[in-house]
Amino acid sequence: MQLETLCVYYEAMGIRVECYAGYRGEQEPRAFHLGERRIEVKAILDRWLAPDHRYFKVQGADGNTYILRHDEVSGDWEMTMYSAQGL
Repeated sequence: MQLETLCVYYEAMGIRVECYAGYRGEQEPRAFHLGERRIEVKAILDRWLAPDHRYFKVQGADGNTYILRHDEVSGDWEMTMYSAQGL
């Protein structure tokens, strides 16, 4: 049986993020909350900069992949993409 990947793109969804600021002071997500559900970040798979935002592609402890966007000016975090394995 072959597993399929389901990708869902959201019109940015606001989330709460628990961060760690490294020695350079740049925040990295360690966990995030979708409603009452807390999802630990198992791995940061990729990261990139845009003019107004920092993006993180992360693997959650639930096995799903998420893209999180951080607005460095306002401090707001949003989830812009979700991909579930095995659906």
